[in-house]
Amino acid sequence: MKRILIIGASGAIGTALAETYHSKGWQCAGLSRKAQGLDFTQEQTIAAAMATVTGPFDTIVVATGALTLDGVGPEKTIKAATAQTMAAQMQVNAIGPALILGRIGALLPRDRPARVAVLSARVGSIGDNRLGGWVSYRAAKAALNQILRTSAIELARSHPQLSCFALHPGTVDTPLTRPFSAKYDARPPAEAAARLHDVIEARGPHETGQFFDQNGSIVPW
Repeated sequence: MKRILIIGASGAIGTALAETYHSKGWQCAGLSRKAQGLDFTQEQTIAAAMATVTGPFDTIVVATGALTLDGVGPEKTIKAATAQTMAAQMQVNAIGPALILGRIGALLPRDRPARVAVLSARVGSIGDNRLGGWVSYRAAKAALNQILRTSAIELARSHPQLSCFALHPGTVDTPLTRPFSAKYDARPPAEAAARLHDVIEARGPHETGQFFDQNGSIVPW
């Protein structure tokens, strides 16, 4: 039986991914703030939560992220950015996943294909930025993409059959996105998870270190 670990398992996308993989016969393990006290603002909780699971896992998905923190949503202009908001976004959307990526090598097989997908966001793409705004969130996701790219290079040395990549899930109807997604065609979590499953499990080691959207197309950095 194949095994998947979902980090951020209690969120809308994480829950839907677990249901999708379970329906396909996978054994699903999850880590979350709700169940294991995993809190990206408290570094010690990351190691403690990771210690509760035992590998190897065929697939690991980091399905964490936040648009609004401490009641502060994305800025409309750079003039609205504050040091506190930017630091909070970096902590949750870049630093937290980096600390996860630094610990997952021991949970992955070295002798067969495996996949690590980290949910990012298209707005973190520097090349695709045509609108401006959302500077703190964009910057945090851009940082996450660089962290992912670096991690993929390093993990390939010890796990040559691994595909480690960033993944834009599309606009999903969740409490996280609902205040900002009125003008977009937001998909229900179950539909989004089915698409993400297909994209994740189609990736091979030759595609490690890349950035894909929910259709499997490459997103520019």
